[in-house]
Amino acid sequence: MTNRQKVFGIGFHKTGTKSLCRALEILGYRVCGPIGARNPEIASEALLSTLDHAHRFDAVQDNPFPLFYRELDQEFPDSKFILTTEDPDIWIARAVRYFGSNETPMRKMIYGEGSPVGNEKLYRERFVKHQKDVETYFKDRPKDLLIWPLTRVPGWEILCDFLEMDIPEKVDFPHKNKGGTQSR
Repeated sequence: MTNRQKVFGIGFHKTGTKSLCRALEILGYRVCGPIGARNPEIASEALLSTLDHAHRFDAVQDNPFPLFYRELDQEFPDSKFILTTEDPDIWIARAVRYFGSNETPMRKMIYGEGSPVGNEKLYRERFVKHQKDVETYFKDRPKDLLIWPLTRVPGWEILCDFLEMDIPEKVDFPHKNKGGTQSR
């Protein structure tokens, strides 16, 4: 793919990231994400890995990419950013149901604790702070950021309008991981 703006999905996991990934693939983007969830060195490697993958792919989404939206914006001017959102109470319930007490270095880096179980308040606060920080960062650039409650309002119209692309014919918008439960 050439001559197309980079697209960065900067919503946290459990906000429709798998659906976003598939939709972007259908639109012809080479998409990467998530990466490094179980890498014990992710805290020290995340930024370099993020930039490396962003250079190699047309779009990135899911962790660790949301953490580095400022750096991605500086590295790739004129890119498009998509903040998939969710009601914080619905999101934390979904995260607890999906991740359970399983810990990962990635979640430890993001939230300070590797598992959402027993840390619901911490996770929820970090989730809300991220959304507010992104909205503040892009407040004067509405054409660069799509704030999208994808799990509640999926559809080609929103995405294709933002990306200035035609809606794919005869292709339903993908809805991945609909139940929010972890597949084994």
